[in-house]
Amino acid sequence: MLRIRKITDARAPANAAAVDEAVAIVRAQFPGMPADEIDKLPDQLANPFRHRFVAALFVAEDARGHVKAAALLLHDPDLAFAYLDVITVAPGSRAGSGIGGALYDRVRDEAAALGVRGLYFECLPDDPQASPDPAVRRQNVARLRFYERYGALPIVGTDYQLPLQPGDTDMPFLVFDGLGLHGLPDGPQLRRIVRAILERKYARLCPPAYVERVVGSIRDGGFGLRPARYHKAEAVAPPQTRPRQPIPVVVNNGHEIHHVRDRGYVEAPVRISAILGELYKTGLFQRIAPRHFPDRHLRAVHDPGLVDYIERACAEAPEKRSVYPYVFPIRNPARRPKERSVLAGYWCIDTFTPLNRNVWPAARQAVDCALTAADAVLRGAPLAYALVRPPGHHAERRSFGGFCYFCNGAVAAHYLSGYGRVAMLDIDYHHGNGQQDIFYRRDDVLTVSIHGHPSFAYPYFTGFRNETGRDKGAGFNLNLPLPETITPALYREALDTALKRIARFRPAWLVVSLGLDTARGDPTGTWPNRAADFHRIGAMIGGAGLPTVVVQEGGYRVRTLGVNARHFFTGLAEASTRARPAGTPVQQRPAKADTLTWREAVRADDGPRVRALVAATGMFSADEVDIAQELVDERVAKGRASGYEFVLAERGGTLAGYACYGLIPGSEVSHDLYWIAVAPEFQGTGLGRALMQRSEAAMRRMGAHRVYADTSSSPAYAPTRAFYRAVGFTLAAELPDFYRPGDGKTMFVKALGS
Repeated sequence: MLRIRKITDARAPANAAAVDEAVAIVRAQFPGMPADEIDKLPDQLANPFRHRFVAALFVAEDARGHVKAAALLLHDPDLAFAYLDVITVAPGSRAGSGIGGALYDRVRDEAAALGVRGLYFECLPDDPQASPDPAVRRQNVARLRFYERYGALPIVGTDYQLPLQPGDTDMPFLVFDGLGLHGLPDGPQLRRIVRAILERKYARLCPPAYVERVVGSIRDGGFGLRPARYHKAEAVAPPQTRPRQPIPVVVNNGHEIHHVRDRGYVEAPVRISAILGELYKTGLFQRIAPRHFPDRHLRAVHDPGLVDYIERACAEAPEKRSVYPYVFPIRNPARRPKERSVLAGYWCIDTFTPLNRNVWPAARQAVDCALTAADAVLRGAPLAYALVRPPGHHAERRSFGGFCYFCNGAVAAHYLSGYGRVAMLDIDYHHGNGQQDIFYRRDDVLTVSIHGHPSFAYPYFTGFRNETGRDKGAGFNLNLPLPETITPALYREALDTALKRIARFRPAWLVVSLGLDTARGDPTGTWPNRAADFHRIGAMIGGAGLPTVVVQEGGYRVRTLGVNARHFFTGLAEASTRARPAGTPVQQRPAKADTLTWREAVRADDGPRVRALVAATGMFSADEVDIAQELVDERVAKGRASGYEFVLAERGGTLAGYACYGLIPGSEVSHDLYWIAVAPEFQGTGLGRALMQRSEAAMRRMGAHRVYADTSSSPAYAPTRAFYRAVGFTLAAELPDFYRPGDGKTMFVKALGS
């Protein structure tokens, strides 16, 4: 089995391992490529502004997760083109295996989804005079023949193949693939694209005079695509409408056996058929079968004791009867009840979520459906839908309830978190206490829930605004409880707040817990959303431009359930195709002084906010994030006696950046800059300089003559060192291997005057 997936963030463990394997493959296959050109690949993913391209790595992995092929795609959204920097397969791969073709197909799909007007890359020449070595020329011919099948042809009539030095051979063609949608651009646009390639990718090889000559050779009417040589019937494909990629929908085939006919039990099988019937009318969906995943994915988010209990209790339940919890013993692990029916209350939070012989197989396959949908998105689907029952978002790590047995969305989110940060957005009428509980102490999964206030809505004991996360997870849980009676406009305001928080988190993936019980007339809710409102809700979420897994939760008014679902997904799909792809840099306006609020006083709630900001930058270890909060907490507890001073900048209630400094113990005139950090969405706005200026002014008032700043000497901290130099610091000392072998301390100093 071969899986092709996209990597835009090398920080997740699985991504870091794949990047390392991809780098090794490139190094083995291109021995003449400079080592630093290969080694910069992780930084290309992390720093699009520095490299002036948005980079994405595509890896083809085998069943064991080992990389068998890799491709690096660079995207310029302003010039609307993509450049395939490298595509290669692992040494020893079987010829004709199709891995390279599958990977190139995936790259073309991504380029089309980005909305570019052409995919460019280089191929070495196939002409004897340009490539005199017959063995090399045979390889070049094979590559050009391969790409020609796609209508990708060399651009001729320019000096792109101009030798850098006299006698240079095998100068590459610039090849153009219009993706079956676009023709070669006009002269001015092609000149801009060629200049971008030469100046960004080959800056150290191509002197300015060379670049100007090549760019100047591109004249309207003088260039074009070389006629096809190897597949005459497959010349450049004419522009055509590219079909929309269908949305995979994974349906819990075994859900119908879970049919509790007791009075008042509204979670019925008809819900699935009502939704499916309307979805098929859109032509947007393609049903795929659920795959079975190992239990380890389920046990990673749920207490194994809970999983074992549900499986055994269901197997032992009376035939055609349900067991309801009715006694709720104190959770004492050493003195659990032995009777299964009594023990149900040990694991359950309510009296209306039964256990019977059909619960386990139905709930377990719902987990498989959620994981199958997550894997589809991991493989490149922009959207995927797990249409499941029973639902899951009320199932906590150690408890079930609210018709929910396992937290399907949380299992999917945890699975995806191995490949990048995940945001969970719960839009069910009831609070998503399950995912909140499961991820409450984690900072790699942001949980957001819009729901009825717990003063009147199930589950009553969670969902309050002050529940924001704990330990590493401080600041990574957001609850937006709303009144019992609202308007659709008020709901969309809350959704806008949720999506802004998700954007600040910059996740790689979004998991939506879709509750349709916010609809007018739902027997479990009180809100007024109609079909048109669900279309707007879907469009707002789709506008985030994130690869999205939707997992079905509540929604019990069968009469309108399917129509509301159809409108939600129509809005979601339409907006997703228009949205700027995740990871595309957005030009930000400077943070003007009149839009920021500055303060030096530290409040009790600043600790979690600083922690969340520092963690969101992705530049610091877990220990460093802990220290950042500890300094704030110590200042709150001890005041100025702590030795820590702060400058904080806020905009619209959001902590945009902060600096922490203090007098060096034993000195009267020298200060340390302990921290300076800017939230990702405010980076590049000049806020870092403004924080530095205000901190220096405060230090001068305290009598400081100079300020010191320490940072790592590793390549990852090159931007930090560049920042210190840019604001007037000079190198004072270097301590090799200070932090760990190969990672030293770099000390900077700046004179402040008397």
